[in-house]
Amino acid sequence: MKRIFSSITDGRGFDIGLVGVPFAFLFILAGLPLLYNILMSFQEVDMFSLGSIIRPFVGFKNYIDLFKQPETLPILYNTVIFVVGSIAGQFLVGFGLALFFWVNFPGSSWLRGLFLVSWVMPGLVVGAIWNWILSGDFGVLNFFLRESGLIDSNIFWRSDPHFSLWAVILANIWLGTSFNMILLSVGLSSIPDDLYEAAELDGANAWQRFWTITLPMMRSTIGAIISLGLIFTLQQFDLFAAITDGGPNNSSNVAQYWAWDLSFRQYDFGKGATISVIMTVFVMFAAIVYVRSTRHEVRG
Repeated sequence: MKRIFSSITDGRGFDIGLVGVPFAFLFILAGLPLLYNILMSFQEVDMFSLGSIIRPFVGFKNYIDLFKQPETLPILYNTVIFVVGSIAGQFLVGFGLALFFWVNFPGSSWLRGLFLVSWVMPGLVVGAIWNWILSGDFGVLNFFLRESGLIDSNIFWRSDPHFSLWAVILANIWLGTSFNMILLSVGLSSIPDDLYEAAELDGANAWQRFWTITLPMMRSTIGAIISLGLIFTLQQFDLFAAITDGGPNNSSNVAQYWAWDLSFRQYDFGKGATISVIMTVFVMFAAIVYVRSTRHEVRG
């Protein structure tokens, strides 16, 4: 007993427990639901059989039927547009702000802190705010566009099929820009000033210093940001529920919102789980890219 107690407190048993307890916690709260979701995607599940684990096994029928539905490809296309537009917008605006605050002018610290407001706000609150901004009748965005002469009449952002998806993309860019800005600011601050001083002495202009020093030195940071952005964007649900509800006519519907709609509105839990499994594959791909992009930083 003494040897066992000694091993637990200061030895191999302690090391195993230090790793095993968090692993068991993650497996119970994340691993088991993931496995259960994969199992549901191969079963016929409705609201009457939801409480039972043993249900009719249908193989890949849910996957085949899902891609036979006419709305599947347009919704997947919307998902790609939403992910690419959100990540590109968040990265470009965040990088611009990071470079702007990199100058470190007087008051930059508290001004940069104001940008964090969007990141700490709940998604439903952000959706409510952007509902007012994007309102077709009295929205602030339409007011500024009219006053600047860019439009002649109001744009109904939330109800027009041509603009509804972009309305959510705008809100999501605003929501995630500060996160990109903070991570990119950390990456910029880690670049030694000596490199810029040496390049400036060699006659390199601002663009050449940015292209040959800043971007290569921030490659791992950029890879991590894009990977995390893909994961966070595929998890985005609140903005769709608060702004467009996936409409009109699925013009702003995306995979993550469609999975919820199939499961909890249409009670087709099998197809909802199928969409979740497909999205999990993309999230796992993003996680692999994220780990590979940060591997050098961890070792260094």
